[in-house]
Amino acid sequence: MFSFGTRNVGIDLGTVNTLVYIEGKGIVLREPTVVARNKKTNKVVAVGSAAKDMLGRTPGSINAIRPMRDGVIADYDTTVEMLKHYLGTALSGYGSKPYVTVGVPSGVTAVEKRAVIDAARVAGARDAYVIEEPFAAAVGAGLPVSEPTGSMVVDMGGGTTDVATISLGGIVSSRSIRLAGDRLDESIASYIRQKYSVLIGEQTAERLKMEIGSADIESAKEMPSSSARGRDLVTGLPKTIEITAVDVATSIRDVIAEIIIAIKETLEETSPEIAADIIDHGIVLTGGGALLKNIDEVISEQTKVPVFIANDPLEAVAIGTGEALKSIDAMKNN
Repeated sequence: MFSFGTRNVGIDLGTVNTLVYIEGKGIVLREPTVVARNKKTNKVVAVGSAAKDMLGRTPGSINAIRPMRDGVIADYDTTVEMLKHYLGTALSGYGSKPYVTVGVPSGVTAVEKRAVIDAARVAGARDAYVIEEPFAAAVGAGLPVSEPTGSMVVDMGGGTTDVATISLGGIVSSRSIRLAGDRLDESIASYIRQKYSVLIGEQTAERLKMEIGSADIESAKEMPSSSARGRDLVTGLPKTIEITAVDVATSIRDVIAEIIIAIKETLEETSPEIAADIIDHGIVLTGGGALLKNIDEVISEQTKVPVFIANDPLEAVAIGTGEALKSIDAMKNN
């Protein structure tokens, strides 16, 4: 079905980051899913890292936005512009249009899937297909998805957390909840606002999560603190405060609990045979959320199932979308 010389492409179109995988080359691009546009001319002035640096710092004439929200397209035209830019960058030097596979959350509607396919086609794809992110993550993590063996993957992205059990090339049971990295950042900012009366930006909240974030409050007691700069809500003036790891762990506790509930509900829907396989092989974590300290231990303790972090959790979905192009017929059926 594919013409010789065509570089087919897999895209992890994430809420926070977009990764592009080219057949035969691997991941060639990893950029923030952010676009800056001039309000007066409506022209795109920056994409990716350059645009992310502008978040919260733009003048009135420029609007820096994230066109993906909760794993789906929130701003169609901006998403198309961003995909054009990324495909053009990744495929520089290749003349023919590629076939493109895009990862989507398992809970998206048919309309949301169509929007992704249309955006990829308008952006320059010869044709486009979608693959559910937990399945792509399982493929990218090297799980035996096509064998009669049950596997379980939890893909904790920026906008959604996708939980799925997989066997014989398909998803057996799944959950997709809009609680993931973004919600963790919001929870951190909200907690600091309530406790310290200081308003911090989303990038500061994200930095705190990455530097001193932990899913376990007890473990957080032994971790160092970090400083955060924001605006004092009482005086209105800039202020620097010290945030402890316990503060961060406390702020994200409820979100972690909801994610664990989704994992448990998915396990409850699983057949005894697949449940036995999962106990033997464990749950695999992928996505940026898998890098949160102690998250594997907390999930394992709550579910009584071994939990492992994929070798390349940030790249698993992108690799899976690319690998799926090798068996396009099977992918279409899922």
